[in-house]
Amino acid sequence: MLNVIYPRKIARFAHALTIQCQRHTWTTVSLFIAAFTYSQNGHSESYSNNFAANLAKAAAERTQQRIIYDGRYFAIDYPNGDVPPNIGVCTDVVIRSYRALGIDLQQLVHEDMQANFQHYPAKRIWGQNKPDSNIDHRRVPNLETFFARHGQRLKTTMKPTDYLPGDIVSWRLPGSNLPHIGIISANTSDDGTPLVIHNIGEGPKLENVLFAYSLAGHFRFQPQ
Repeated sequence: MLNVIYPRKIARFAHALTIQCQRHTWTTVSLFIAAFTYSQNGHSESYSNNFAANLAKAAAERTQQRIIYDGRYFAIDYPNGDVPPNIGVCTDVVIRSYRALGIDLQQLVHEDMQANFQHYPAKRIWGQNKPDSNIDHRRVPNLETFFARHGQRLKTTMKPTDYLPGDIVSWRLPGSNLPHIGIISANTSDDGTPLVIHNIGEGPKLENVLFAYSLAGHFRFQPQ
């Protein structure tokens, strides 16, 4: 039985679906769980389940794009600016997935940094003295700070059922300790571990990497 909390009737139905789908795709079950569960981290699901499913779908669509990994600094438009569509890094998977739902993280992060620059690591890490709308939203530590300030910051656990489609996860990579970020998909591996959509160098991929690196952050963010 999955380690989540359901209303009693929903629990019976979800358990039946789980048994039927154990040897097939888990997509339906994952979306069903996202729609009716409460997180074991102690946060009730105020996060809209339709939004979460749509975000996971938008992220999955990123895997159909041919993207060259390129983290160079670009001067881009503001708001709704983007680097050339054929390039990107891990943060661009998140940015473009949200933008597909009409949410501009470039503007949201920039406005929050303008008002609360001292709460962001931009000066400590990159020596900035003011926000830069060209690059700030494309840096993992800034996104982590923004999601923690304006969304739900959840525990980083080793329980697969704590991670729902549309959740944002971040890591520190082995050896380099470089930050990395991705989106939980609606698919799972054979053992039930949620698959992640991320770009670690070869374009956006759907991969079983949730527990492959050192987890640094777990977030849910939907603008009010």
